[in-house]
Amino acid sequence: MLKRIAAVVLLVLSLSLQGCIAPAAGLKSYVDSYDGYQFLYPNGWLPVQVSGGPDVVLHDLIEETENVSVVISPVPDGKTLEDIGTPSEVGYKLSKNAIAPPDSGRTADLINAEARELHDVTYYLLEYAVQLPNQARHNLASVVVRRNQLYTLNISTTEKRWDKAHELFQQVVDSFEVY
Repeated sequence: MLKRIAAVVLLVLSLSLQGCIAPAAGLKSYVDSYDGYQFLYPNGWLPVQVSGGPDVVLHDLIEETENVSVVISPVPDGKTLEDIGTPSEVGYKLSKNAIAPPDSGRTADLINAEARELHDVTYYLLEYAVQLPNQARHNLASVVVRRNQLYTLNISTTEKRWDKAHELFQQVVDSFEVY
């Protein structure tokens, strides 16, 4: 009898510990089945209504300047991400047209650009240092082309919080998937 109780306690303990070390712990799932994309985002982040802008914006309740957004833009029929350019070329274009457009008072430096494959789909992962008039920020982005649309997930925080947030933010960017 004592062996059975010990076995049950060990089983329950091991299952509960597995939940504590899950790679996506502290993240919730966002799914947009209409536009065909999904990603994970931190617990405690809430949607923000933005008209005429991104498809979705979520921000931290406490650190309100931390946010994640998805922008969907058309691309010409038949164009692939590789047709648009290399990771560095697309990252540079994105920095000049979306992250720090002319006359915005912002500058964006592309720190890193790389490609990855997920289910035979190419994604570009981009990292930026962004300077606003009143603060320095750090952005990560994932870019992909599907169904003649360019999907861009962007997550951002202040440079001051980057060291604390970068691993979590990397999980968010890595989780972005279109279908």
